[in-house]
Amino acid sequence: MKNSTMLLWKSTESSATGRKEDEFAPYMELYLLPAEEKTRGAVVVFPGGGYCCRAPHEGKPVAEMFNKLGFHAFVVQYRTSPGYFFPAGLRDALRAIKLIRFNASRWGVNPNQIATAGFSAGGHLCASTATFFDRVNASGGDAADAVSARPDAVLPCYPVINITESWGHVDSGKNLLGSDYDAEKAMQNLESQVSEKCPPAFLWHTAVDGCVNVANSLRFAEAMWANGRLCELHVFPHGSHGLGLAAEHEDIRHWPELAARFLQVSCGFEAHAAGN
Repeated sequence: MKNSTMLLWKSTESSATGRKEDEFAPYMELYLLPAEEKTRGAVVVFPGGGYCCRAPHEGKPVAEMFNKLGFHAFVVQYRTSPGYFFPAGLRDALRAIKLIRFNASRWGVNPNQIATAGFSAGGHLCASTATFFDRVNASGGDAADAVSARPDAVLPCYPVINITESWGHVDSGKNLLGSDYDAEKAMQNLESQVSEKCPPAFLWHTAVDGCVNVANSLRFAEAMWANGRLCELHVFPHGSHGLGLAAEHEDIRHWPELAARFLQVSCGFEAHAAGN
């Protein structure tokens, strides 16, 4: 159930274009389950859209599904081009984690059980919270600055991971970096940014994704395993890009349950369906 929205920052930053119509005040939507004595884990959702928009079907429906599975959920409406470039969107993502962790006791969230989930370019943002959580400033000038921005798990769904190779997704990279693409692009190839500090990861992709090559998920998973990090990967044989909950695909539509099981069994998250 959607309770409310919360602005992520005290004021709106000017857009990179200087045009008022490109300015955007990032916010998050709160999907909190009824208050109980028991705390729950939380899933923070980043819709995809090539870093130039945010797809609605990868936001609210996903949050509501994780509510059904017993988790609190949040949808982050983060900044994108043409008004904003890196690190604006990542600052929004990390600030959201900080705000959730700071307000954990008030919202019934276990502060040590906050996962991020993202789709396509939102999957790149999700994976970036695992690799850049301590390298990008997400300070907002308030008490939430004191808590960590590191997620406790990440769930990248058919993610963009690489933005330069033939199997990567260059368009997302150019929307992310703008005029800095050539100078900064290598840093945004996230398979090269995985370290022993990364939280556990659950990924899924389809083998025949014609927009974001499945190699993106494969390379990120390989990097996680090479660094001794916990990682689960599912590759489904059929299905196009941008499926979201994939309700019409008998095999793929079970991915939220698989992700929930990973969070609970492999990562120790608490999930309690309403009334249980």
